[in-house]
Amino acid sequence: MMNRAIFEEKWTLIRGQINAKWNLMVEYDLIKVDKADMKFDKFTTMLQVKYGYTRQNARDEIGKLWAEYEAKNKSKA
Repeated sequence: MMNRAIFEEKWTLIRGQINAKWNLMVEYDLIKVDKADMKFDKFTTMLQVKYGYTRQNARDEIGKLWAEYEAKNKSKA
């Protein structure tokens, strides 16, 4: 599970992975998250609106994306 602090710290890395998983998220949407004080909350809300996720489901999907990213990059190290 990804927490807010990790999301905020790793946002630029996460941002680069978003289009592969969520193609409805366009640059305009990501810029809104860039500017938000609470990026995790903003992005979670956007997933709810664009994909119909529940809040918990959106958080779970963000966690899965981060786990996939970490697994892929550990194998490169």
